[in-house]
Amino acid sequence: MRLALLAAATLLLAGVALAVLPTVERRFLYFPLREPRAGAEMRARALGLEPWVDDAGALLGWRVRHPSGAPRARLVVLHGNAGSALERTYFAEAFRDADPAWPLDVLLLEYPGYGPRPGEPTERALVAAALEAVRAARREGSGPVWLAGESLGSAVAALAAAAAPGEVDGLILVTPLASVPSVARRHYGPLPGWLFRDAYRADRALPRYRGPVAFLVAGRDEVVFPDLGLALFHAQPAPKRLWVDARAGHNSVDWRPGLGRWREMVGFLAR
Repeated sequence: MRLALLAAATLLLAGVALAVLPTVERRFLYFPLREPRAGAEMRARALGLEPWVDDAGALLGWRVRHPSGAPRARLVVLHGNAGSALERTYFAEAFRDADPAWPLDVLLLEYPGYGPRPGEPTERALVAAALEAVRAARREGSGPVWLAGESLGSAVAALAAAAAPGEVDGLILVTPLASVPSVARRHYGPLPGWLFRDAYRADRALPRYRGPVAFLVAGRDEVVFPDLGLALFHAQPAPKRLWVDARAGHNSVDWRPGLGRWREMVGFLAR
């Protein structure tokens, strides 16, 4: 009788754990800044951005158009797990005019459950949003569409590119995340794989993508760790190129516009 009760209690606890696991995991993985659309649009205008919407008027994110009005490519930016897309204007400042031969429109994707965009953040939702963004960017005109992912966004970019390699013409991965389990084990010790519903296995997805990939690794990355990013680079089939910001931590990459590496990345993808 006691064994039966113990078994029943164990199954009950396991069921409760599985039921609450997605909620607990998301609280540790996603840190969105939520705000009403009107307030976000006001803040965007102050930053020199305009809304990026789909054909039905639903918000996809924010955009910076090249002043020439004739971009040769479009860069879709996938941000990290905290804040919102409005905190990533440094991508536009770094890349829009990085290479005079390749003027860019920069599109800052907002994730479901972040900023004013409805929904809940999950791996499936973020990857689906990235694929939707790539297709929306393609409808705007000719020329390549590149994905730039930062931290968690780098894994979203890798998963999206692996899912639709013919639609993504190149990747820029900044402080690249190899996977949530590999990083979590560094921070918290051995953990069972079943804990991670949203594992973001870029290490498995990225080798399936054969387009050009630019890597920017922070040499002192204390969050996703430089050796894991370097392993991701070395495992990737060519074409690829690596840049290392040797003195940077995860959140202190040098984003100054005009640095040679931004021009080099655009040129590498364009070739």
